[in-house]
Amino acid sequence: MSVEVSEQKSIERVVTGMPTSDGAGVSLTRLIGQPDLPRLDPFLMLDFFGSDNPGEYIAGFPPHPHRGFQTVTYMLAGKMRHKDSVGNEGVIDAGGIQWMNAGRGIIHEEMPEQEEGLLQGFQLWVNLPAAEKMSAPNYQDIQPNSVPTVYIQDAEVKVLAGEIDGVKGPVKTTAVAPTFLDVALRSGSSVIALSADEAAFIYVYEGSVVINSGERSKETIMSQGELGVLSQKGKQLSVSADTGCKFIVVSGKPINEPVVQYGPFVMNTQQEIIQAFNDYQSGALAK
Repeated sequence: MSVEVSEQKSIERVVTGMPTSDGAGVSLTRLIGQPDLPRLDPFLMLDFFGSDNPGEYIAGFPPHPHRGFQTVTYMLAGKMRHKDSVGNEGVIDAGGIQWMNAGRGIIHEEMPEQEEGLLQGFQLWVNLPAAEKMSAPNYQDIQPNSVPTVYIQDAEVKVLAGEIDGVKGPVKTTAVAPTFLDVALRSGSSVIALSADEAAFIYVYEGSVVINSGERSKETIMSQGELGVLSQKGKQLSVSADTGCKFIVVSGKPINEPVVQYGPFVMNTQQEIIQAFNDYQSGALAK
């Protein structure tokens, strides 16, 4: 299987996550939103969490506010229950995804729906353009059986958002339309089509993968726990592995607007951040 070099995306830089904690003390690894990679427009944050020690996750994420962006929770193992200030409630199962538009404001919580066993998954923050920052909040709760799978050479690709090989993911978002793929690659290789001119990254959460095998100037070996920022040029990601590996691939069009962030609020100006705090303190944020 040959791919034109000019069509290949390459790894521009590799980032290792920073151990931290969030919520009420949940242990996690921060990949985007840390000093080595503060942002990757339109992506504001990417956390990976995974532990079978209840002491590292049981306290969960008690009620907290958001405004001005979208949060994405994708579970690999275990279950997480969510509730919010306007009455939404549900459980995110392993293989399921929740895409929440915080918009003009919401207060929500995410708590483990288990007292033991492995809890593993991702949380991704996706920015909103100025015109959508004060949009109405909404949720998309996607059950595992609603996520389609595409087989591309030796890869099994779960299409969570976006479109691959004519198959569309279940997440529908109009303001920003990212692609979010969960890939399990057996021994062998695959070529995954991605859009050019989008910010994109790959994160390996199991095993190791070779990007652009055999291309001396572009070949990169990525190991478990590493995030690779992909070049915007090129429309194909060439991957191979000697043994099985798993990784996510995420891409999206940059918004190219000013970003002013303070904790759970992400706006375009400092005055808008002050207004978000005032609204939260007065109880108006989630109305």
